[in-house]
Amino acid sequence: MTRRTFSRAFRQGAVGLMTKRGVSTAQASRDLGIHATFLLRWVRASETDGSAAFPGHGKLTPEREELGNLRRKVSRLKAERDIPKKAAAYFARDQL
Repeated sequence: MTRRTFSRAFRQGAVGLMTKRGVSTAQASRDLGIHATFLLRWVRASETDGSAAFPGHGKLTPEREELGNLRRKVSRLKAERDIPKKAAAYFARDQL
């Protein structure tokens, strides 16, 4: 069984069908041939992220990209902080 993928335009159209036209979730899912859970998840993502919703494969929203950069920076800073501690322990061991 292959996994179905939906384009950004399709997702935006489905969300627009529900929000702008006022079509119910059940009716929209029957019309589009997809499960209602997909539609609810897409509407929630559209409300949360706005125009940045549905970025595509491998692309991150600006917030997620910034979060990843900050996590990498914190990891690097922790490593830099721990280097003097490890060096002090190494040289103290040699003196004993």
